[in-house]
Amino acid sequence: MSKKITPYKDSELNKKKQVEQMFDNISTNYDGLNRVISFGIDVKWRKKVVKLVADTQPDSVLDIATGTGDLAINMTKTGATRIVGLDLSEGMLSVGRKKISEKGLSDKIEMIQGDSEALPFEDDTFDAITVAFGVRNFEDLEKGLAEIHRVLKPGGIFVILETSVPTKFPYKQGYHFYSKNLLPIIGKLFSKDKVAYSYLSESAAAFPYGERLNNILRKIGFNNVEDKPQTMGVATIYTASK
Repeated sequence: MSKKITPYKDSELNKKKQVEQMFDNISTNYDGLNRVISFGIDVKWRKKVVKLVADTQPDSVLDIATGTGDLAINMTKTGATRIVGLDLSEGMLSVGRKKISEKGLSDKIEMIQGDSEALPFEDDTFDAITVAFGVRNFEDLEKGLAEIHRVLKPGGIFVILETSVPTKFPYKQGYHFYSKNLLPIIGKLFSKDKVAYSYLSESAAAFPYGERLNNILRKIGFNNVEDKPQTMGVATIYTASK
């Protein structure tokens, strides 16, 4: 099991409420910061996720930890008739709804506030479920993954895009230097939340990536579990089915 990392170590709130508060705080700067922090490569990673989903020709898609809706918006390219974006943070959702409205997609994408560990959907509801940079924020990882398994239709696809840690020299050393020293500085320059981007780097390092996450997915009951490292291993795309 992964070590529990929380944003605000002196807070009396549980991890779930702390994560919600943190993302509310950084919601207006989140999109720009993502581009800066990842050097824009996160756009390429999301396109790969969209293709994986589109290849299954889904009718319904759920994007968990949707944030400001980038992946949910891209999911319109899959041809799905129902796309739902779910997130704990109302601040992030508000930014997302504005983007969706400006793109004329309000009739295609529904953005709702909800808890990934208590999804407000019936069993076997969605043909595809995605989570981009969100599973490491689950308070109880296995509970959240079990909920995803529950609402995914039999034969449906589950895709995770998450940060990971490179294992080969010199990428491993470069990643640790960047995440420990530069990422928090960038976050402080652009965000009013002084600890958010320190938390993001700490939680990424503590998260059970690669085969460890594969094994957790199999334990939950997912089949055909695979991981595909991206960009020298700084991120990984995981695919699974039910």
